[in-house]
This record gives sequence, C-alpha cells and structure tokens, in this order.
Amino acid sequence: MKTMNTPKLLSIHKLKEKYMANELTPEGLIQEIIQRAEADKEMNIWITPPSIEFIQPYLDNLKKLDLESAPLWGIPFAIKDNIDLAGVPTTAGCEEFAYTPKEHATVVKRLIDAGAIPVGKANLDQFATGLVGTRSPYGETRNALNPDLISGGSSSGSAGSVARGQVAFALGTDTAGSGRVPAALNRLVGFKPSLGAWPTKGVVPACASLDCVTIFANALSDVEMVDQVVRGLDESDPWSKNITREANALPEKIYLTKEPPSFFGPFADKYEKAWDAAIVGLEKLNIPIEYIDGGYLSEAASVLYDGPWVAERWSDLGAFITENKGVAFPVTEAVLRSGAKPEYDAASVFEAMHKLQAFKQKAHQQFKDGVLVMPTSGGTWTRDAVRSNPIATNSAMGLYTNHCNLLDLSAINIPTLDAEENLPFGITFFSTNQNEHFILGLADLLLNNKQTETKKTTTLVAVCGLHMRGFPLEKQMVEHQATFVKEAKTAPTYKLVKLDTVPAKPGLIRSNHDGASIELELWEMPVSEFGKFALLIPAPLGMGKVQLEDGTEVPGFVCEASGEETGEDITRIGGWRYLK
Repeated sequence: MKTMNTPKLLSIHKLKEKYMANELTPEGLIQEIIQRAEADKEMNIWITPPSIEFIQPYLDNLKKLDLESAPLWGIPFAIKDNIDLAGVPTTAGCEEFAYTPKEHATVVKRLIDAGAIPVGKANLDQFATGLVGTRSPYGETRNALNPDLISGGSSSGSAGSVARGQVAFALGTDTAGSGRVPAALNRLVGFKPSLGAWPTKGVVPACASLDCVTIFANALSDVEMVDQVVRGLDESDPWSKNITREANALPEKIYLTKEPPSFFGPFADKYEKAWDAAIVGLEKLNIPIEYIDGGYLSEAASVLYDGPWVAERWSDLGAFITENKGVAFPVTEAVLRSGAKPEYDAASVFEAMHKLQAFKQKAHQQFKDGVLVMPTSGGTWTRDAVRSNPIATNSAMGLYTNHCNLLDLSAINIPTLDAEENLPFGITFFSTNQNEHFILGLADLLLNNKQTETKKTTTLVAVCGLHMRGFPLEKQMVEHQATFVKEAKTAPTYKLVKLDTVPAKPGLIRSNHDGASIELELWEMPVSEFGKFALLIPAPLGMGKVQLEDGTEVPGFVCEASGEETGEDITRIGGWRYLK
C-alpha cells in the first residue's frame, strides 16, 4: 500500500479517492482520528470519544460491503449525543439521564448501511437547550479556530469534530438554530432539511414538532451525498414525511429584509463589515434582489422561547427534571422550567398556533420563487462572556435562526470570507419545504464564486519596515488597494539589518544560524496590484517568500545577502518599530 499523509480536513470525496487509489485504508484513518481526538482532548468535543473498541465492528462490517457500490464506504462520522447509536450510551449531555439504546436512530442506521463508520458521540448543550456550546457538564466545547470563543450550540461537539479534522461529517440536531450557528462559528457548511425530511426516530426530543437532524461538513457535495442516503419516509416515525429534493436550481429572486441586521458582541463591527461584503458577493450573482418587510419573522421567532412552545420541551423533559432536582445545569433547568408557567395554558398554545399559521402562509407565499438570506449569527462571544451572562448572550445567538422551524423552512449556512483571521462569518439561505433545491443551488454558486475570489484575486504581503502602518511608505500600500490584516512574526530564522540607505531601511535576511523572530505586518493586496507594487522595490530589497512563526509562507520583503555585509545588525531589537 502506498503511504500518504491524512488530509488536515476530511471530506467524503477526497477519502473515497484515496481508498480507490490504495493510498489510505479505513483502519489507518481511524488510528489517525483516535490520535487527533486525544491531542484535542481539551477542546471537549466528545462525550464518548473515538476508540478502537467500539469502532472495530464497523470496520469489520466494511468487508461485507463493496467500496464502489456503498456510497459512504469507510467514511467516518460523528453523532451528536442526543441521537442513538446502538450499544453506546445516549446522555443528551446529562449523565443521570443516560440510557443505552438497543437500536440505531433511523438516520444512523441508514448511514451505517451505506458504509459510514460512527467514531464517537459528540458533546452538546445539555438537552439540546442552548446556542452557545458552554452548557455541558462534559466541558465547554471550544471554538475550533479560536479556543477563547464559543463553539456555538447545541451541536457544539459535532461542529468541532468536523472543523478539527476528526470526521468527514457529523450529525447534529436543530430546533432553534443548533445545526446552523455552530457551522457559522466554525467555518462549516451546515444543512437543516425540511421538517420530517430526515427521520427523527431515535432522537431525544427537544421540541418534537420542530426538531430536525442536521449535517455539518466541509464541502457542499458531502452534504448532498449524505442527504441522498438518509432522506426518506420512516413509517414508524410519526414525524417523518416523504419530501423529495429536486435537482439543484437557482432561485428567481434573492430576498433581503428592509430592516438592516443588528450586530452584537465584541466583534460587532467586523461582523457588520463581513455582512456588507457578503451582500456585495450576492449582487455579483446576477440574480434579482428584492427587499421585504421582515418584521413578522422576528415576531414568529419570539414564540419559541417567549411563548408557549417552550412548554413542549417541558412536556418531554419535565418529569425527569422534577424527579431529579439539581441534576441539570442551572441555566438549562431554568429554561426548561419556564415551560411550566401557568400562563402557557391550552388556550395560549392554540393562539400561538393560529398566529404562526398565518406567518407560515405568508412566508411560503413570499418565498415560493426565491431564497431569503440573513446572517446566521449577528455576532459571537468569548466563553468568559457567556459564562458571566448566560441568558442574554444565548438569546442573541438565535436572533436570525429561531423563526426557521416554526415556519417550516429549510436552511443552509454557508461560510463566507472571514470577518478577520480565525473569525468565521456565515450567512443562511432559507427556502420553503418544497424548494430545498433553491438553497443548495444558490449555495453551490456562491461557494464556487467565493473560492475563485479567495484563490485568484488577493494575496497576503508581509512588510517589516517603512511600509508598515504609521511609516512614510504606508501610502504605497493604500495606493495599491492593500488593507491591513494583522501583526505577525517571522519564524525564528531571520536577521534584521539596518541598510546604509537614505532614508534608512530594514533588510530581512533568512539565516541558517543566530536567527530570531522579527515582528512584521501582514497586508492583503489585490493580485492585479501586486506586480506593479513589486516593481517599486529597490535593490538590495525584493519580493520573496517569508516564513511566519506558524510555519506558513507568504510573499514579503526580503533582502539580498549582500545587505548583511554593509548593514548594521539590529536583530536583537526584534523589529523596525523598536529602532530609536
């Protein structure tokens, strides 16, 4: 067998290619996944982590299946721990609630029958009640890209397992946004099919009439393949429906709300700019954009937690909470107990049902030919911020998600360009339950455009002297349409010299000995401007590859070795800014 490194991020199609080419085996991949999970232990991704003991039977099962005919042969996936995997405890984030199912959930069985390998049960906000990822006695799931930030919930571990390269896809659930918010915060595709399109038999209910099983993946094509496997009626599931997804197509219109989105949290300004950039991207698609009154969407959303629908959670979990006082997280128990308020009587439920029915009819008429687009989240928080103010921060995360299932819409989160480095931003496409092919078609178009722009239109440039902010040649960066990204450092293999020029300039020289990390700045410049900019650089300076502290290489200012002979060695000061 040939050997080849396992990809950092996993996808169904890439893994299948490696299997077909004998470059990888499922056994080798599982060993790598177990090692990755152990290395990421502090991320709190898993409740039942990957182990060869329970994975081995599924590896053995592959011998009965054919690689070419089993669509998910050897593909590892994670299961949110409110979805049943036979023989493995289902905790729903509460050890005292745990039970060991004898049967797989319907969606899990369909995946295993198609050759997929379940590798573990993923962490979640307890009883799937939360959108932050911090409400678990098994630990706060950390954001896959920035551990100080929240992962999003309740499907926190599911998103983390995909974003950290431990599975190709993961199952989550979505009642109020739990299959979309974690996708947005971890730079993933998150698909929530229409109510009933994927069976929910074997899922611990949050609000049974609204619950959906969802998928997190790195690629839209992976989402579509899993959808083909798990979609379809389960006659033993009272909530299951026979909803066929048509071939992907583009909508006739894109709908945006007249009311500008509100943004919150410590990165509100960056999120707002990312949303503006996303709108520019939509405008380039040449699909008509229409602005609508979206006030009724917010009014519908309020029914979920500020109305009698929360009583549905209490009807399923109230007996357990009452009989096991103090077992649940305090904030989780408070949310659940709010469903027992005396004002949520039968009359209030019917009043809410009638109001929602009118909103639902309006939405389905309004979006029959198009797709509604909103930010997936208006912001994010540090885990510390959520811990100190758990209710308000969590409520904010559902601002653009809560209405979806109440109005029987399908939805998909699409990652757009990051708000800043390692601060992902996502937008959600909504469609009626008959038009899922619109949101997938539009997602495909937008993702292709995004990849083209990311790969072809800009480049990072490392600058270490007079082109940095506040220095005389910063204006050249601005003239060539460059924007500041962040401060950074080189790998510890560079010397910095003060060149004998007028004015004095720094020379960055890679050294095989006596090197240090030198402070610099990273700017983003259009590729169309980069060549013209490089022509302005006088010898002995020039453009080359600069290795950064994290091992990556970017274009940047470097100096010929001759500069070391005539220049003054100032490596010890660590950067041009410190020169006096």
